[in-house]
Amino acid sequence: MPFLVLKKRSLIAFFIIFMVIASASVWFYTQSNSLTVFNQADNETVREIHMVTGEFKSKLPDGKEIEAYRWDPGTIFLEKDEKVNLKILGVNGDEHPYIIEGTDFKGIVKKGEETVIPLQFDKEGVYRLVCLTHPDKENSGPMIAYIIVD
Repeated sequence: MPFLVLKKRSLIAFFIIFMVIASASVWFYTQSNSLTVFNQADNETVREIHMVTGEFKSKLPDGKEIEAYRWDPGTIFLEKDEKVNLKILGVNGDEHPYIIEGTDFKGIVKKGEETVIPLQFDKEGVYRLVCLTHPDKENSGPMIAYIIVD
Protein backbone atom coordinates (compact mmCIF):
# COMPACT_ATOMS: atom_id res chain seq x y z
CA MET A 1 0.00 0.00 0.00
CA PRO A 2 1.58 3.30 -1.07
CA PHE A 3 1.96 6.03 1.50
CA LEU A 4 1.71 9.73 0.84
CA VAL A 5 4.67 11.50 2.37
CA LEU A 6 4.26 15.23 2.97
CA LYS A 7 7.30 17.32 3.66
CA LYS A 8 7.23 20.69 5.38
CA ARG A 9 8.41 22.43 2.19
CA SER A 10 5.51 20.90 0.18
CA LEU A 11 2.95 21.97 2.76
CA ILE A 12 4.23 25.57 2.76
CA ALA A 13 4.20 25.73 -1.06
CA PHE A 14 0.66 24.30 -1.17
CA PHE A 15 -0.51 26.82 1.46
CA ILE A 16 1.01 29.78 -0.46
CA ILE A 17 -0.58 28.70 -3.75
CA PHE A 18 -3.94 28.24 -2.00
CA MET A 19 -3.74 31.75 -0.46
CA VAL A 20 -2.86 33.37 -3.82
CA ILE A 21 -5.82 31.68 -5.53
CA ALA A 22 -8.17 32.59 -2.67
CA SER A 23 -6.99 36.23 -2.67
CA ALA A 24 -7.41 36.52 -6.45
CA SER A 25 -10.91 35.04 -6.22
CA VAL A 26 -11.94 37.53 -3.54
CA TRP A 27 -10.48 40.44 -5.52
CA PHE A 28 -12.28 39.46 -8.76
CA TYR A 29 -15.53 38.91 -6.89
CA THR A 30 -15.45 42.37 -5.28
CA GLN A 31 -14.53 44.06 -8.58
CA SER A 32 -17.51 42.58 -10.45
CA ASN A 33 -19.76 45.31 -9.00
CA SER A 34 -17.75 48.08 -10.66
CA LEU A 35 -19.59 50.21 -13.20
CA THR A 36 -18.23 51.59 -16.44
CA VAL A 37 -18.14 55.36 -16.03
CA PHE A 38 -17.67 56.37 -19.67
CA ASN A 39 -18.28 54.02 -22.55
CA GLN A 40 -17.44 55.68 -25.87
CA ALA A 41 -19.04 52.81 -27.81
CA ASP A 42 -22.48 53.74 -26.46
CA ASN A 43 -23.69 56.13 -29.16
CA GLU A 44 -27.13 56.60 -27.60
CA THR A 45 -25.92 58.62 -24.62
CA VAL A 46 -25.66 62.38 -24.69
CA ARG A 47 -22.73 63.79 -22.74
CA GLU A 48 -23.30 66.89 -20.61
CA ILE A 49 -20.74 69.66 -20.37
CA HIS A 50 -21.32 72.37 -17.78
CA MET A 51 -20.14 75.94 -18.28
CA VAL A 52 -20.69 79.19 -16.37
CA THR A 53 -20.37 82.88 -17.10
CA GLY A 54 -17.71 84.57 -14.98
CA GLU A 55 -16.49 88.07 -14.27
CA PHE A 56 -13.22 89.57 -13.08
CA LYS A 57 -13.04 93.09 -11.64
CA SER A 58 -10.06 95.20 -10.69
CA LYS A 59 -9.14 98.83 -10.02
CA LEU A 60 -6.37 100.65 -11.84
CA PRO A 61 -3.96 102.92 -9.92
CA ASP A 62 -5.99 105.95 -11.08
CA GLY A 63 -9.13 104.46 -9.44
CA LYS A 64 -10.81 103.42 -12.67
CA GLU A 65 -12.57 100.06 -12.40
CA ILE A 66 -12.09 97.53 -15.17
CA GLU A 67 -13.86 94.24 -15.69
CA ALA A 68 -13.68 91.25 -17.98
CA TYR A 69 -16.22 88.53 -18.64
CA ARG A 70 -15.49 84.96 -19.70
CA TRP A 71 -16.93 81.51 -20.26
CA ASP A 72 -15.59 78.90 -17.86
CA PRO A 73 -14.19 76.49 -18.89
CA GLY A 74 -12.74 78.42 -21.80
CA THR A 75 -12.04 75.34 -23.94
CA ILE A 76 -14.02 72.14 -24.38
CA PHE A 77 -13.19 69.07 -26.46
CA LEU A 78 -15.69 67.02 -28.47
CA GLU A 79 -15.44 64.09 -30.83
CA LYS A 80 -16.76 64.47 -34.36
CA ASP A 81 -20.48 63.43 -34.46
CA GLU A 82 -20.61 63.22 -30.64
CA LYS A 83 -23.91 64.34 -29.10
CA VAL A 84 -23.40 66.84 -26.30
CA ASN A 85 -25.67 69.05 -24.22
CA LEU A 86 -23.73 72.21 -23.39
CA LYS A 87 -25.33 73.59 -20.22
CA ILE A 88 -24.40 77.20 -19.50
CA LEU A 89 -25.36 78.76 -16.17
CA GLY A 90 -25.57 82.55 -16.07
CA VAL A 91 -23.70 83.64 -12.94
CA ASN A 92 -22.30 87.09 -13.73
CA GLY A 93 -23.74 89.74 -16.04
CA ASP A 94 -27.46 90.22 -16.71
CA GLU A 95 -27.45 88.50 -20.09
CA HIS A 96 -25.01 87.31 -22.70
CA PRO A 97 -26.27 86.96 -26.27
CA TYR A 98 -24.05 84.43 -28.04
CA ILE A 99 -23.28 82.80 -31.36
CA ILE A 100 -21.21 79.76 -32.23
CA GLU A 101 -19.20 80.74 -35.30
CA GLY A 102 -19.53 78.41 -38.28
CA THR A 103 -22.96 77.19 -37.12
CA ASP A 104 -26.53 78.45 -36.83
CA PHE A 105 -26.43 78.33 -33.02
CA LYS A 106 -27.36 81.58 -31.30
CA GLY A 107 -29.21 82.52 -28.15
CA ILE A 108 -29.01 84.31 -24.81
CA VAL A 109 -27.62 83.19 -21.45
CA LYS A 110 -29.43 85.02 -18.63
CA LYS A 111 -28.27 85.50 -15.06
CA GLY A 112 -29.64 82.83 -12.73
CA GLU A 113 -30.83 80.63 -15.60
CA GLU A 114 -29.36 77.62 -17.35
CA THR A 115 -29.25 77.57 -21.13
CA VAL A 116 -28.95 74.16 -22.81
CA ILE A 117 -27.38 74.00 -26.28
CA PRO A 118 -27.62 70.59 -28.01
CA LEU A 119 -24.40 70.20 -29.99
CA GLN A 120 -23.28 67.72 -32.64
CA PHE A 121 -20.58 68.70 -35.12
CA ASP A 122 -20.08 66.74 -38.34
CA LYS A 123 -16.82 68.52 -39.22
CA GLU A 124 -13.59 68.67 -37.26
CA GLY A 125 -12.27 72.08 -36.36
CA VAL A 126 -12.29 74.87 -33.80
CA TYR A 127 -15.58 76.63 -33.21
CA ARG A 128 -15.76 79.84 -31.18
CA LEU A 129 -18.55 80.51 -28.68
CA VAL A 130 -18.66 84.33 -28.72
CA CYS A 131 -20.64 86.65 -26.45
CA LEU A 132 -21.90 89.48 -28.65
CA THR A 133 -21.97 91.92 -25.70
CA HIS A 134 -18.31 91.28 -24.79
CA PRO A 135 -16.52 90.34 -28.05
CA ASP A 136 -13.30 92.30 -27.38
CA LYS A 137 -11.32 94.13 -24.68
CA GLU A 138 -13.07 97.42 -25.41
CA ASN A 139 -16.32 95.75 -24.30
CA SER A 140 -15.06 93.95 -21.16
CA GLY A 141 -14.00 90.88 -23.08
CA PRO A 142 -13.09 88.98 -25.04
CA MET A 143 -15.72 86.55 -23.81
CA ILE A 144 -14.87 83.67 -26.12
CA ALA A 145 -14.79 79.92 -25.50
CA TYR A 146 -13.27 77.41 -27.89
CA ILE A 147 -15.03 74.20 -28.90
CA ILE A 148 -12.43 71.84 -30.34
CA VAL A 149 -13.87 69.01 -32.44
CA ASP A 150 -11.53 66.08 -33.23
